[in-house]
Amino acid sequence: QVFTINTVEIKAQPSAKVKNGAPMSIICHADISKQSDFQLRHNFTIFKNGKLVFTISSDKGEARYGIPVARSSDTGDYECSVEAGGKMKSSNSLHVWITGMTKPILTAEKEDVLEGEVVKLRCELPEEEPPLNFVFRKIKMNSTPKEKHVTERYRNFSTTEFAIEDGDNILHFDCFARRYVNLELETSEPSNSTLVTVKEPFIKPTLNAKPSSNITEGDRMQIECSTVVARIRGIEIILQKNKTILNSVEDEKLLRYSTIATLEDSGEYLCKVEQGRASKTTKLNVVVTELFPKPVLTASAFRVDEHKELTLSCSISGFRKANFSILRRNSNGDLQWLKNSRNLTMRVFVNNTGSYLCRAEVKGIVKESKPVRINVYAPVSKPTLSVVSGLPEVVLGKPLWLICRSVMGTPPITFTFYKGNEVKKIVVNDTYATFLDENIRRNDKGGYKCDVKNHHSSGMKTSNILNITVIVPTRNASFGSNPYGVVEDGSGTVFLCSVKEGSWPIHFKIFKKTDREDLVYETSENADKILWHKEVMKREDTGTYYCIASNRANVDVKSQPITINVILAAWQKGIIAAFVLIPIAGAIALTLWWFLVKKK
Repeated sequence: QVFTINTVEIKAQPSAKVKNGAPMSIICHADISKQSDFQLRHNFTIFKNGKLVFTISSDKGEARYGIPVARSSDTGDYECSVEAGGKMKSSNSLHVWITGMTKPILTAEKEDVLEGEVVKLRCELPEEEPPLNFVFRKIKMNSTPKEKHVTERYRNFSTTEFAIEDGDNILHFDCFARRYVNLELETSEPSNSTLVTVKEPFIKPTLNAKPSSNITEGDRMQIECSTVVARIRGIEIILQKNKTILNSVEDEKLLRYSTIATLEDSGEYLCKVEQGRASKTTKLNVVVTELFPKPVLTASAFRVDEHKELTLSCSISGFRKANFSILRRNSNGDLQWLKNSRNLTMRVFVNNTGSYLCRAEVKGIVKESKPVRINVYAPVSKPTLSVVSGLPEVVLGKPLWLICRSVMGTPPITFTFYKGNEVKKIVVNDTYATFLDENIRRNDKGGYKCDVKNHHSSGMKTSNILNITVIVPTRNASFGSNPYGVVEDGSGTVFLCSVKEGSWPIHFKIFKKTDREDLVYETSENADKILWHKEVMKREDTGTYYCIASNRANVDVKSQPITINVILAAWQKGIIAAFVLIPIAGAIALTLWWFLVKKK
């Protein structure tokens, strides 16, 4: 009884892709070779996704696993194993795909509901496996269905709720499901349609305006909103205009709102009735006709000199019978009453500057004019022009800052700077202005002045003329001496320090270089040079000398150094020679005398 299992094959009938609900079979076939004809028992086992789903023992070389009604849950990878006489062999894997989905089942918790309540729905596919995407639909006649999407990853049913809104009466609900299989989207057919009947807890409110929706300013206007309700408890009526709640009542069927009509009361009013989740609204447009236009405030002048008279007048175009008052708005925004009259005349001061308006009242309606700005001006005082640094001078090559001030005068003040007769700068400021002159020349005297003016009728005031001194910095210092270089001890020397240019006075300093810089002479002169007479030069005066010159420009210029060598005077040399030659002569004489004595 020699045999061998050649192959094991698996296949699906009628095919590996079957529609949902159709019959199908999984067939396992074993190809076995025998040395002789003998009976062999085969054990067939069929797996789906690795799990045992069918097993049978047979004398035949083939086994059939029948599925009378294929469902989506039958989709998967199938494999067949055959065992015979201690030998085993398995087939390749076969993917079976059951296309399509079963029809879902929809149930509603209630079939009769009230507006404001909710309908709870359950959609189920008992023969399908998750994950599933459920789509619930609320279908209203002559309206686009409203959908809700719910994804269920671990169960084959889902629930949701739909709110019953104003206007809902007869509703139909259904559902369907979707899922992805092998990257393809499958959609079930719609479920059974469930009918839900809606009852109204109250009717749409009625909104009226009395005496009518067209009313004149100053008349009393009354708005009424009412409804008919089955159960009064929990009912609420709200009246709104531009989302602002004007009035509301609870547990009542009627709301009233009364007011004196103004132009601001024109517009759309909304009455809303709420009970639980139910809500209904009604709108009404109200037009309020103007009783009289806004008053207009006029002034005798908008710019007034201090201590002059100002007249304010209030009027209404085509309307004279009204109660007028004139007011002023303070800096903090508050209104200050001035007079109950159409006209106001007053003598003004600077602190009367501000915004003025008038009010008019007719039949309890009060209207305000647009504000009128009144500016009261005090005259400017004669300005003062000065240099910012203090002194009326400037270093050549440096900018000159000037400041013009006016102590008195209501701003804004216009400042005009002149250099000679040429306008250099115009500035509008409060109490002062500055001017920078960067074009300073050597011979400039300036002739600067400034004018100031504001809106006072007195006109312009001019400062005194300011002349400035241009300080030329010192330049090219030179230094010398007489005698130059060598000086006899005890004799005098004249040092000369000079500059090529520089404004007077000039400060000269002469230094001698030692271990430190020793100042030996200094002076200030209204000259370009100085002479320093040093009466007696000593040997310790030998050394290097230089000078430094500066003026109010604060720029130091330094000369080249010179070297002075103090030597012995002629008489000092004679004394030294005498002291040296007399001993020598004595020695020579003594030597000659000694030779003469010895010779004798």
